[in-house]
Amino acid sequence: MTRLAGFVWLLAAVLLCCACSPRYLIVRGVASELANQQTDAEDDLVLAREASAFYLKLSESLLNQVPGNANLAVAVAGGFTQYAYAFVQFEAERTESRDAKAAQKLRERALRLYQRAQHHALACLEQQTPGFAKALASANASDWPRIQPDQVPVAYWAAASWASVIALSKDDPDVVADLPLVVRLAKILWQVQPDFSEGALASLMGSLEAARPAGSVQEAARYFDRAIALGGGKNAGAYVAKAEGIALAAGDRAAFEALLRQALLASKGTRNLQNSVMGERAQWLLDTADDLF
Repeated sequence: MTRLAGFVWLLAAVLLCCACSPRYLIVRGVASELANQQTDAEDDLVLAREASAFYLKLSESLLNQVPGNANLAVAVAGGFTQYAYAFVQFEAERTESRDAKAAQKLRERALRLYQRAQHHALACLEQQTPGFAKALASANASDWPRIQPDQVPVAYWAAASWASVIALSKDDPDVVADLPLVVRLAKILWQVQPDFSEGALASLMGSLEAARPAGSVQEAARYFDRAIALGGGKNAGAYVAKAEGIALAAGDRAAFEALLRQALLASKGTRNLQNSVMGERAQWLLDTADDLF
């Protein structure tokens, strides 16, 4: 039985048994199954996009019923963040040159999706550690929240979605003012598990270092190189992140194109959803390089 078929069977069983089973336990059972669904192995972007909306809505509805389910919070926050990036924000960038108004609407939609991801991730952290947000904002480093190893995944998606909200809100100084908090959260995570998700956290650290005022280009490059190494050279996203965060910012077209070609090789060598998305982005960046330099 495939995982999808197994989930459909479970959902049908839940609907049939709901009259005689405790509602909370039923919802938790479905929530756990949803949280365990593996979507990254799917490398067909069209199929992934069509399936994602259903899973996101159902997962979010269940998370609202069992907000303490950390695995489901990770699935929801990560799902919304990745969906917004792969299928909405990226489409906005590709649309910009031919329809600026449509691109703006897509960016606004991406922002809302990132905000939903941020809300769910931070809400989970707040439930796990009451006063988390207040502690993170404290001027006293001794008051900053401590992240436990099992909290790293949801905290990562909190930081990633929050950073994306800021990136799409550059005209809102109140939102941009939160950048130091995102950097702080990412650094706390770095102290706990720097090798998280085969370089995902290292890549985020590089992007934040490159974006923050007075950030160090050399330090950002080291983070990106760490991300590439942790991914064994098979993570297309790490190459794309370095190309955009370092080479493009420095106006180094040769390095930019070389990194993107490495991303294409990685995406073809290791087939999964993330690499398919980043491989497509790498090709688009190469095709539009004349407009970027």
